[in-house]
Amino acid sequence: MADTFPTVVRVAAVQATPVFLDLEATLDLACARIEEAGRNGARLAVFPEGFLPSYPFWSWFIPPYRTMELRELYDALLRESVTVPGPVVDRLGHAARAAGVTVVMGVNERNTEASGTTLYNSLLFIGSDGRLLGKHRKLVPTVAERLVHGLGDASGLAVYDLDIGRLGGLICWENYMPLARWALYAGGVQIHVAPTWDRGEPWISTLRHIAKEGRVFVIGCCSPVHRDDVPDSYAFKTAHLPDAAWINPGGSTIIDPDGRFLVEPVTEREDILYADLDMGSLRGSRFQLDVAGHYGRPDVFEVTMHTDARPMVRGGVALVDGRSTLEDASESGEVDRGHTSVTTSASTDRR
Repeated sequence: MADTFPTVVRVAAVQATPVFLDLEATLDLACARIEEAGRNGARLAVFPEGFLPSYPFWSWFIPPYRTMELRELYDALLRESVTVPGPVVDRLGHAARAAGVTVVMGVNERNTEASGTTLYNSLLFIGSDGRLLGKHRKLVPTVAERLVHGLGDASGLAVYDLDIGRLGGLICWENYMPLARWALYAGGVQIHVAPTWDRGEPWISTLRHIAKEGRVFVIGCCSPVHRDDVPDSYAFKTAHLPDAAWINPGGSTIIDPDGRFLVEPVTEREDILYADLDMGSLRGSRFQLDVAGHYGRPDVFEVTMHTDARPMVRGGVALVDGRSTLEDASESGEVDRGHTSVTTSASTDRR
């Protein structure tokens, strides 16, 4: 049976700068860029790593023994981070549906299934119909990120079979994990997204290698962050940031299945990069190399992947919603002081 995907798919890499640690303002920006991408014909819009509410780049500059400074910034990030599902995800879904665009969004995600105070470096996959298709938590936070983010699992490591093709992705240096890449290749990925904080070389060569190795389209997306994007009210700006204009120049790019640039890396500005992907080129390129097909050897190499989520406690205790409803009821004139309602659930939205 022939592929039912469109012959050409327009995609967008949204190289945007978040409003530092301001979730609502950055969400406004994201929704505006989704609308713009859709207006310009994109069927897919990819955002940078940790875009909502900001990638915690300070962890690369503040020494780990400066615990009080790191605590303050962690608290600020936690308060502005994203609950999944929740109102932020709902709003992104509305924007995706209105624009007719599939969205891949990097977020700092709270672990609301347990303590609510650990963060994960996550990717959200939102369909063009506005549904949350899935989320992936970064398997291993990279170096200084371990001061901020917890370890993810493979429960959200998936390939999404969409109208535009088969979509999957890994976050930043997860792309250096050979078995993580191969898992997506084995799932039939065609469009591989790589939201990141990395830039320059050898990162760009890595993206080209992935495109060539997997015979996939690769969309790398990074936030350009200028020193002036950090408000002066944050003491670490003066105390710890390097004396350079650009904390990160960006470097988003789009690459074809032969490892060639469709859009060369863009630096030191915000922009939306567009490319028209010739989906037919995927087939012929795999004549030479198909690592999850004729170039794979399952008789020689056997890979087992654990995709179940591991809760803190199996079974767990009930979380009882005991928040007062009297204020809401009194406003409507429907207070019944002789009746009490108790609801139990596995988790609750702490926002």
